[in-house]
Formats: sequence, C-alpha cells, structure tokens
Amino acid sequence: MTLLVLLGPTGIGKTDLSIELAKYFDTEIVSADSRQIYRELDVGTAPPSPQQLDCVKHHFIKSRSIADEYTAGKYEFDALETIDKVFIQNEFVWLVGGSGLYIDAVCKGIDNIPPTDSALRIELVERYKNEGIESMKQELLRLDPDICNLIDIRNPQRITRALEVCLTSGKPYSALRKNFEKQRPFNIVKIGLEMEREILYRQINQRVDTMMNRGLLNEVENLYPFRNYNALKTVGYRELFDFIDGKTSLDEAIELIKRNTRRYAKRQMSWFARYPEIKWFNPNDLKKIITVLKK
Repeated sequence: MTLLVLLGPTGIGKTDLSIELAKYFDTEIVSADSRQIYRELDVGTAPPSPQQLDCVKHHFIKSRSIADEYTAGKYEFDALETIDKVFIQNEFVWLVGGSGLYIDAVCKGIDNIPPTDSALRIELVERYKNEGIESMKQELLRLDPDICNLIDIRNPQRITRALEVCLTSGKPYSALRKNFEKQRPFNIVKIGLEMEREILYRQINQRVDTMMNRGLLNEVENLYPFRNYNALKTVGYRELFDFIDGKTSLDEAIELIKRNTRRYAKRQMSWFARYPEIKWFNPNDLKKIITVLKK
C-alpha cells in the first residue's frame, strides 16, 4: 500500500493534475486543504468543481461547517481512518493539498504539543486587544524565530497559539514540531509541484480576479455575520471584511488579497523545502510523474 502525496503552493494547479493522476491510478483523493474542508467557503478556497468531483471521488471537500472547531489533530484521526478504508480496495491513495500541517498530520503525526491552556489563552487574547499584534510578534520572534517563518505572523490566532505553546512548555514551538514522528503502516511517496516564481505569482493574481468575477464579494458579504469564526480568518475573506468595514477600498482589498496570497505561497514553499524526500516536477509533467511512480 502506498500513499501518494501531491503537494505545492496555492494556485499552482494541484487540483487538475491530481484528478488526472487519480484516474490513471484508478483510486481516490483525500484532500489536505485546511480551508476547502468548509462547505460555506465555495468561491474563495477554489475547491474542485462539481464536474471534477464527479470524475474522481474526493474526501474532505466541503465536509465541515465553519461553525465546527476542526483541528489538525482531528484531521489526522479522520484522514487515517478514511485512507485505511480506501486501501481496502486500492493499492494507492492520493493525498492532495497545500496545507503543510495537514500533510504532516497524515505522514508523521501531530507533534506532542501541550493542550490549550484556557487561562493563558484568555490572557493573550486580552493582551492582543490592549496592545495589538506587534508586541506579540516581537515576543514570539524572541522566543522562537524559526516558527515565524512557518506560520502566518499577521494572523492573531496563529501568533496567540504559538506564544501559548512557548510559554506553556518553556520550549520553542518549532522544536516541539520537529521532534515527533509516528510510523505509518503504508509507504509514502511525495510529489511536489514547482514553477518559476513570476509565473506562479501571475497565476495567483489571475486566480484572484477569477474569484472576484465568480462572486467572492457576495460570498464574503453573506458570511460577514460569522467573520470572527476561525475558519474565516484567512486570505481572501479578512481583506474583504475590511472593505465592508470601510477600512479599505475594493481595489485596495483585491490587491491585498493578491499580495497576501503570494506571501502565503512563499511560506508554503518554505515549509515544503524541509522535506528532502520530495520529488519535484512542473504541473505540466503528467507523463514524467507517472513514469517515475511506475518505477
């Protein structure tokens, strides 16, 4: 049994390629995308279309509500259970996505990180309200500079959780994440997608324009009452919430979505660069990928 992992930054073309690969290997796709899992986020997360979902069976696409508190730890349990079921009738399963933490959860397990400290969490949330995010960033840079290259340091939730782990454990969050790995009862082969950065960034910009044309603003307006949900503290939604609140113009919000998506893609590539076992290909290298996997 072999788990085939297709990973890469947002906007690079994982969805189209994964469907062709799953069809060739006659198997199913388990999504490792931490936002496509939410059914209400239809436009802004670019999930597979209904036609694509008809071509190949997918798991964890629109399977949860934004009201659900869904963690990487829960995903690890659910995804492994699903993969085991698919392996009953298939020699291969595709794990596809760009969420590094979800991929790590399946391939090596969630690290032995301390559970949430509710009292400290409340204290940190109050600190954020009173002092803003900048002082928290500076403290995290002092306690754990490495983790700042792996998380979105503009996201208060990520900063708060990282500080909480550092302060609770007395150790860098990044060190705890590196020193833990579970053995899996299947082989794992990782295929990564890469391309010239200028081309990727151009694709990302075009993708944002396409989302706006497909009704992203209308989707965000409908979700505005739920803007404080963790699932909505993500690129494409928070910028348009700021527009609705009158903090930016629409043109400024769109440019911020493009910029922040490009920055997110850069962080994804930094995360994946930690995996020496990845075999890298261009998204157009379907035949080359198949040839390598057949060997």
